[in-house]
Amino acid sequence: MLETDKVFASSIPENYDRYMVPLIFEPFAADLARRAASLSPRAVLEIAAGTGVVTRALAPKLSPGASYVVTDLNQPMLDYAASRQAPDSRIKWRQADALALPFEDAAFDLVCCQFGAMFFPDRSSGYREAKRVLKPGGHFLFNVWDRIEENVFAYDVTNALARIFPNDPPRFLARTPHGYHDTALIRSELEGAGFSRVLIETRAEQSRASSPRIPAVAYCQGTPLRNEIEAKGAGKLETATDYAAAAIADRHGRGEVAAKIQAHVIVAVV
Repeated sequence: MLETDKVFASSIPENYDRYMVPLIFEPFAADLARRAASLSPRAVLEIAAGTGVVTRALAPKLSPGASYVVTDLNQPMLDYAASRQAPDSRIKWRQADALALPFEDAAFDLVCCQFGAMFFPDRSSGYREAKRVLKPGGHFLFNVWDRIEENVFAYDVTNALARIFPNDPPRFLARTPHGYHDTALIRSELEGAGFSRVLIETRAEQSRASSPRIPAVAYCQGTPLRNEIEAKGAGKLETATDYAAAAIADRHGRGEVAAKIQAHVIVAVV
């Protein structure tokens, strides 16, 4: 089971889509969709699709004859993604574990994944599965977050929580979503899984919100960081969210806010 299935099992997909997707995922979804479409794939597999931000961006760019299988381990996320997608006979929705894909060898031209690899309990197994289901010459296209210092709102929230909980600061953001940023390690693991060529590009975008509270709520209440905060005791979640919002406001202003987000975009070729 992927860690994301455990931590998002009790989440409400609508809230995740409302806060996290526009804040940090939409800009990179547009980039991933553009890169995917440029490869002109006929058979596409998306893994760890979440609430479907990449699916919504990519589907209109695929050829009329393409097939597109969209998967996630978390069924409520997948159901919500399907509900947001315009009717499209090319798309099939399927619950699937990225570490044990229920597909034949060499079934796809392209496997894509947005910000999922950091959560794989065994990345090497996930990479081997992606390679197995790809045709010769196929592409595995995915992205991962760069280090937390290059992702300003996440860094602001993490530092604010370290001040309010100095004895045991919640470190989920630095540890997991921003914990797999070493490009040499990424390259090594992909080559170890059998990919013949690995290209890595570091890309910056802007994270924008209508107020400082939006990123505070998004990170503190819309990610597994919430579990670490709530473990501190009753009422700590709202206190921490308020404190993080104030810290963002102090640094970025009290109206609309914008800050850098940065990720690595990887293309691995079979």
